[in-house]
Amino acid sequence: DQQRVARQLANLTAYLGIAPDVEAALETLSQAPFGKLATVIERHLTLALQEVLQQPITLKVERDFKRGAATMRFHILRDGQEEDIMRGQGGSVANILSVGLRIFALAQLDTKVHRRFLILDEQDCWLAPDLVPRLVKIIHEAAKALNFQVIFISHHATACFAPYAAKMLRLSPTARGIEVEDVTPRASHPD
Repeated sequence: DQQRVARQLANLTAYLGIAPDVEAALETLSQAPFGKLATVIERHLTLALQEVLQQPITLKVERDFKRGAATMRFHILRDGQEEDIMRGQGGSVANILSVGLRIFALAQLDTKVHRRFLILDEQDCWLAPDLVPRLVKIIHEAAKALNFQVIFISHHATACFAPYAAKMLRLSPTARGIEVEDVTPRASHPD
């Protein structure tokens, strides 16, 4: 019995000995598609940031693979200097990235199981009013290209949305409850 248990222990030790090599191989195999995804996210969201904010910034995605899980860390580069996405822009960079990542996630869902529908609640809250139409335009173009619907909730003026909205409603609190008013422009956008 002692020899049998010793052989089993030796086999288990040998088996466990290859675990680091197996983990490294799995990490290498997953890096290729993960790296491609990170590159796509960097490219497209850099364009969105530059178009909305009108600033020469670049999104950088640092990717890693630890303990079987993929991770990403986002920051922007401005004049070659790393900048935290949560600082320096008053939250506008984080808002734009959040919208972009939601659109990427939605585009990956199986349309047979999931309806392509996105609700954005005040995703423009940190944007200056003159920048809101730029974000709305990008969202509209993505929704049209990917064939999904968007409900966009905002406190900004309805004029920011008029060129892109199929339907616009204004909700106002009153003593009787919430008043809902259809403010869709007469020459509503055909899309």
